[in-house]
Amino acid sequence: MKQGRKRAIAVVVLLAFLTVAYVANRMGFWDGGAVRTAAAHSGPIAISSDGQFVYTSNVDVDTVSIVDAKSRTKAAEIPVGKEPRNLALSPDERYLYATDMYDNRVDIIDLRKKKLLRSIPVGIEPFGIVTSADGSKLFVANFRSNTVSVIDVRRNRIIKEIQVYDNPRAMAITAGGEKLYVTHFLDGVISVIDTKELQVRKQIKLHESPEPANHDQKVSQGKPGTVEGITIDPSGKTAWVTHNLANTDTPIQFESSIFPAISVIDTVNDEELTGQRKELFKAINIRDANNKTQIVSNPIDVSFLPGGEKAFVLFSGSEDLMVFDMRRGGNAVQLVRRVPGDNPRGMVMSPDGSTLYVHNAMSHDLAVLQTGGIDPYSQSSMEKDTVRLVDNDPLPELVRYGKKLFFSANSEKWPATVTGNNWMSCVSCHAGGYADNNVWITPKGLRRTPSNAALAAGGLMMWDGSRDDMGDYILTVQAEMGGMMTLDPGKPLSAEVQKMFDALDAFLKYDRQIPVPRSPYKNSDGTMTALATDGREAFNKAGCMTCHAGPAYTDSNLALDAYGKLNISNTAFLHDAGTANPTDKESAGDLRGEMKNVRKQGEFDTPSLLGVYARAPYFHDGSAKTLEEVLQKPGVHHDQAQQLTEEERKALIEFLKELD
Repeated sequence: MKQGRKRAIAVVVLLAFLTVAYVANRMGFWDGGAVRTAAAHSGPIAISSDGQFVYTSNVDVDTVSIVDAKSRTKAAEIPVGKEPRNLALSPDERYLYATDMYDNRVDIIDLRKKKLLRSIPVGIEPFGIVTSADGSKLFVANFRSNTVSVIDVRRNRIIKEIQVYDNPRAMAITAGGEKLYVTHFLDGVISVIDTKELQVRKQIKLHESPEPANHDQKVSQGKPGTVEGITIDPSGKTAWVTHNLANTDTPIQFESSIFPAISVIDTVNDEELTGQRKELFKAINIRDANNKTQIVSNPIDVSFLPGGEKAFVLFSGSEDLMVFDMRRGGNAVQLVRRVPGDNPRGMVMSPDGSTLYVHNAMSHDLAVLQTGGIDPYSQSSMEKDTVRLVDNDPLPELVRYGKKLFFSANSEKWPATVTGNNWMSCVSCHAGGYADNNVWITPKGLRRTPSNAALAAGGLMMWDGSRDDMGDYILTVQAEMGGMMTLDPGKPLSAEVQKMFDALDAFLKYDRQIPVPRSPYKNSDGTMTALATDGREAFNKAGCMTCHAGPAYTDSNLALDAYGKLNISNTAFLHDAGTANPTDKESAGDLRGEMKNVRKQGEFDTPSLLGVYARAPYFHDGSAKTLEEVLQKPGVHHDQAQQLTEEERKALIEFLKELD
């Protein structure tokens, strides 16, 4: 009797357990017990383990697409949140997770039902995302919050926020899931997180590439930055990191300022293998018929053959793909020029290693490459046709055109070259559309890369306010990027070239393209803290509004002519803030301004304060590393801030940090 009762109880318990498991599965809390046995990394594209389906995040369309890889057709397009960036598959491949950068959430997609199941709020501007090996946890890199959210998938909630270094972006997790690598976009830093203890174990600082002994500035060199991606090779022993090198100690010029690089990390000891870095003119050195190195730009993603015999590196700027052979010294052996489509940003390999699928972010299609397999002398080849990923592009045609131009370094694609010989795009310096934290040597002196956020609300352009029209940037294209060299900047632009600049202007000022970054210092509901509210009073007391006026906190938009149009001849709203240094040069004007935009030393345009927390270093020359240093800088306009009490200064700084 007792034995029968025990059996009955056991059956009831088992049924209860199975019911909970079933319900949990139905609700998306459980991954069914599947365990991933390979390393994984974040990216805008994913592939099923059998190679049947490819998944893409359609950045500014706010959808995720499912592609049938065999038929090369779109099987579904699923609406998600704003600006989906990266994707991750659950190990059992029942769910797809997407980071929605401008909704600050992770979307969970049920792949059986092909619909959005639910969303989980995370930090500000989530970007990279990976799952743990067993699928029980999600790791999310929050770009503006400087945190990694750890989500318990079973309980559908965040269990920890790991504080990390600035601007976490891409992620890779080891095959066993014990280590998580997080890249930091602007500064060439990689955090190594212990996924058991959920804490940062180590920071890897990528080394600078030194200037050669002969001081040749046109040889790859500089400090690592704009770190885009990280991929662990099939052996699990190394990780390849895509980034640029910025050579800031020589006058800015397209052949000597920005260089593409792939760094290699020893994942056993978590150290950079400096001797294995792939650099232009060295390991990246495919020559053309004239024996000249073919230039590639903006490396963004890496994929390996299943056995690791070859690595494929994607270049989003020049829109190329390069093949590296591990059995031939790890050097580049083939350049596939070009990838069909616009702005390739991610790729995935088929399980058998025969096919590579490349996601184009600006044309919203999928390009397909036949890898050639493991034969060291086989050639990879692009298929001509691409797979359309979206039904509708929500951006106006001119805005899309401008966005393509902004991200492109393809010298053969446009009515007039945007860059010399594929070297650099606008985004090479304006990282993500914002700033790269670098200070460059220009003919006018030291100049920090400005952000393009709040451009529509601002006024004159450049640090000295010497431009009032986007067409004036032909001067930048010619002097710094090496493009449009046959055009006379003093003459009217042709209709097709004028359209290029009109398109750039439309993109930079269009809704949600380069928004002011939301401040991580505010209350969770988006309101200002009490300290920042006090800081507004200190802002007014110190007279900051004299120059930083209006909704954009700048008086630059007041530099008008008699007809109410911006006018570069109106210097009444240029200011000497005491920041001029010996490198600054006076300007006699330029041809685009008909020599009417004369500038004296120390005449500077007022920068907007919106999102100022994300714009360090400060001033035109980057001479203030922090907002505290800004207020301590002696000068005509900032002296009043030094009269504030210590408490008022702290409140003022908090107010500035929370402006968005």
